[in-house]
Amino acid sequence: MILKTNVKLNFGLNVLRKREDGFHDIQTLFVPCHEFGDTLEVITGDDYSRTSAGLFARYGSKATHDIPGNGQNGTETLVQGISEDGKLMITIARKEGVDWDPVKDLCVKAFNALAADFELPPVKIFLEKGAPVGAGLGGGSADAAFTLRALNELCGLGLSDDRLSEYAATLGSDTSFFVYNTPMVGTGRGEILEKFDLDLDAMGLEVKVIVPDGIAVSTAEAYSGIVPAIPEVEFKEIFTHPVEEWKDLLVNDFEKTVFEKHPELAAIKQSLYDSGAVYAAMSGSGSALFALYRR
Repeated sequence: MILKTNVKLNFGLNVLRKREDGFHDIQTLFVPCHEFGDTLEVITGDDYSRTSAGLFARYGSKATHDIPGNGQNGTETLVQGISEDGKLMITIARKEGVDWDPVKDLCVKAFNALAADFELPPVKIFLEKGAPVGAGLGGGSADAAFTLRALNELCGLGLSDDRLSEYAATLGSDTSFFVYNTPMVGTGRGEILEKFDLDLDAMGLEVKVIVPDGIAVSTAEAYSGIVPAIPEVEFKEIFTHPVEEWKDLLVNDFEKTVFEKHPELAAIKQSLYDSGAVYAAMSGSGSALFALYRR
């Protein structure tokens, strides 16, 4: 099974309070964005892969067949890993290089989450990364959610989207969103979801996404210095206002701390407004920014 993944944008992101479990309660609107994405193939048993030959042809000159524990040096454009029990093999290709252990990829964690409750057959995963890494767009979370959906179908597990969402929530705060992949308000850690009616096309709006080169913002970095607070305007009410008013109402709380450390991101946001955007913001914890323009 071959799937094309997508990323997400955060329309507003309020950090409300620190929780006893160490996480934070947030509120945000997740919106699918198909400007970036990965190619994910999941096969079972000895099924034939339709992507592996192309991956090795394009990336194989710097490939490494990694065995758990051997480590990575981050220069390989194609890496492979095999689980300790031998039931899962994963191949990851990325033109900028893969600097993480493939057996710790979220796709593997998705497989393991289901394997803990179901007898899964041997599986091979082939992942070609096209979505930016470390930009706040949720590319890795999307890969995990799409892996859950693929395994559910290939293995005949019969799990509902709501049940898949429960598994996804154990993998990341925004992973559940990608199970549904439609505009949704996220609360709690981001895993409590409510469908939300937002149709940018009907509103006469188009999206532009900017991913600055060489800037990656970790979640820990984004949260450093955050002061949780309850916004004065109720979150969903903001979207009843004209989009031109969102500039002053729809806030990403991470911008304050991230922009202080990366002022070039603040400059990019201002340049988007200077170019005619009616709304511009950072997505998630950054570093990607997006803008809405009237058609």
